[in-house]
Amino acid sequence: MKLDIKIDEGVKYMLLASFVFAIMGAFAKLSSQHMSSLEVVFFRNVFGVLIIGFAVLKSPMKHVGGKPFLLFFRGLMGFVALLAFFYNIAHISLGDAMTFSKTSPIFTALFAWFFLHEKLPIKGWMAVFIGFVGIIFITEPSGLGFSKYDVLGIFSGVGAALAYTSVRELKKYYDTRAIVLSFMGVGTIGPLLLFFISPYVDMPELDFMLGRFVMPSGVVWLYVLAMGLLATLAQVYMTKAYGASKAGIIGAVSYTNIPFSILVGLFLGDSLPGIITTTGIVLIITAGVLVAKAK
Repeated sequence: MKLDIKIDEGVKYMLLASFVFAIMGAFAKLSSQHMSSLEVVFFRNVFGVLIIGFAVLKSPMKHVGGKPFLLFFRGLMGFVALLAFFYNIAHISLGDAMTFSKTSPIFTALFAWFFLHEKLPIKGWMAVFIGFVGIIFITEPSGLGFSKYDVLGIFSGVGAALAYTSVRELKKYYDTRAIVLSFMGVGTIGPLLLFFISPYVDMPELDFMLGRFVMPSGVVWLYVLAMGLLATLAQVYMTKAYGASKAGIIGAVSYTNIPFSILVGLFLGDSLPGIITTTGIVLIITAGVLVAKAK
């Protein structure tokens, strides 16, 4: 007897996107062994700028415009969140770094309620509460408070959430490519400016956003090229997923990125998360699924 299991097309695309994104994280981690996280962010974005730029040349953008400061804010928040995210990828386990970044839907629900006055049902408030409890578990704060990696991890979620919240408003005024380009453009120009000022700044606590440019060589070129291409491919699959199925279903499936990242991290030498951290991961996934279902 044959077992005929059909998987929704959008779910297939999202599973692919989650897996590809986890592999991208692995190449980012490998790249970080040879360059600063600032340079990793630069290469992560420069390929995207080239690809989106080529698409714009082939088919010019058509939009109303009129919100340049909000467009810049979206790019800036996405850029700073990415700096925090890649810094954590370099210094903590891949699974933990991904889990922190996946708190963004929880914060997005909260920011959309506060700034855009979107309704947040009881299920949504439950998700926010469960998510915050999960964050406490994964950070395991001691008497000394949160570590630097915890703070940056939380900010990677908060910054991304602010960027996503602004996108909801920007979609009324701009071509989607313009919104993506605002993020990747700031993420390319920002590192160039920071490369210039880094030699003159002696603040070790800001090492997540400072660094000197080191020209890749040998196998490092493979790492950065793979990272840029896989990040773009994951974005394409993600876009296809949201176009093929309901956002709530796809949003829930996107959390498979966390177990994929834990698995990939094991091949890079990461240890399995402990019981407390695992509990936090489960709570954050639960919160994200609840947020997705609430939408």
